Amino acid sequence: MIEISLCMIVKDEEKTLARCLDSVKDLVDEIIIVDTGSVDRTIEIAKQYTDQIFSFPWIDDFAAARNFSFLKATKEYILWLDADDVLLEKDRAAFRTLKETLSSDVSMVMMRYNVAFDATGKCTFYYYRERLLRRDKNYRWEGAIHEVIPPSGVIQYVEIAVTHQKVKAYDSERNIRIFEKMIADGRILDRRQSYYYARELRDHGRYWKAEQILYKILDDDNTWVENRIDACRVLADCLFHEGKDKDALLALVRSFQYDIPRAEICCEIGNYFLKKQKYTISIYWYEQALKQRPNPIKGGFCEPDCYGYLPCIQLCVCYDRIGDFKKAQEYNEKAAQWKPANPSVLYNRNYFHEMLSKQTAAVKEAKHD
Repeated sequence: MIEISLCMIVKDEEKTLARCLDSVKDLVDEIIIVDTGSVDRTIEIAKQYTDQIFSFPWIDDFAAARNFSFLKATKEYILWLDADDVLLEKDRAAFRTLKETLSSDVSMVMMRYNVAFDATGKCTFYYYRERLLRRDKNYRWEGAIHEVIPPSGVIQYVEIAVTHQKVKAYDSERNIRIFEKMIADGRILDRRQSYYYARELRDHGRYWKAEQILYKILDDDNTWVENRIDACRVLADCLFHEGKDKDALLALVRSFQYDIPRAEICCEIGNYFLKKQKYTISIYWYEQALKQRPNPIKGGFCEPDCYGYLPCIQLCVCYDRIGDFKKAQEYNEKAAQWKPANPSVLYNRNYFHEMLSKQTAAVKEAKHD
């Protein structure tokens, strides 16, 4: 069985730290807490779980803080978490099994990171992160913001998930502030940082500037393919906001030169034609989405709804609009297989029931006449 050091950086996390540590305290052999300037009860809470608590001055650099925490670890493997992360019970059990069976030849374990959820708690957005790492490989974080450890060594993918359960308000200005401080200080953003900077610009409504960066990313053959594919979606979103619908469609289609179509892209194109009331074309693209399967080893962002529920419910709409009510009803029931209690599914079911009742009544009346 391997031994694990949990390494965390925290700041003002009194609302979530205990919840996080309670979910993993019996799964790790050492807990390292690095505080970057808390003024609440974070340190007091941390002391209930470990005496290995260290201070690190916040310098607008997540990689620097995480690397400091890694230097304090002493066990064979390092697990990192944020204070608003947890391992749910099913994942705790799977993690315990992983700890008991993991081969020491494995350098890096990629685990799912579930970060967004629907009203029922079902994950709607996830990706894989370098989560458990051999300490003697001396992995180091890169990037002041959206930090990452470049994958290397023997890598194992597992379906064990870390679940993100945010409770406090997110500082929406923090990331772009750090990026622009880096630029003001004369630091050159690498390809990955440029991609995330463009996303921040988009989120702040600075579409034109985001577009200029995104076009450079798409033209750079050395940029990671998953970042280029998602850059197509971000670029399309910017162009849609500026009313450049045709250019936005071309940005989505451009993603096909990098890899086979993603369901997320197919759904975006399907939605484009649905809004244009070109239902037959929309149907084609939503059906293409249903043919795709997520590939975790590729490492990109994944929206599970795009591989099942979303194209089904939209195909229901499309077939209803062209008058093929039988097909529409079939796709609504397929959508129900993914989300049986979804309000749209229930509304549509009632809609088709009422329609069928009216049609039956009309037939009876016609026969009577």
